[in-house]
Amino acid sequence: MNGDTLAHDANRGPQRADPTALAVSDAAKLLSAAGGQRITAEMIQVDVDRGAPTNGDGTINLVNYTAWLVKEMANGGD
Repeated sequence: MNGDTLAHDANRGPQRADPTALAVSDAAKLLSAAGGQRITAEMIQVDVDRGAPTNGDGTINLVNYTAWLVKEMANGGD
């Protein structure tokens, strides 16, 4: 995976992002676009460093990441 899952292929049109395997930078772009506030790759990386789940290849599964965020909020995390 080249980490550019939100790329545009001139022959096939826009490629769909796989929400179960996003590069940290792509997850930040997608979350920023969907959430209406700026999310940076650095913000997500801080969460990863604090224990947010990643796939074996270092990509982010948005469902697992969201569940982790909810759990952290319930436990009084930032």
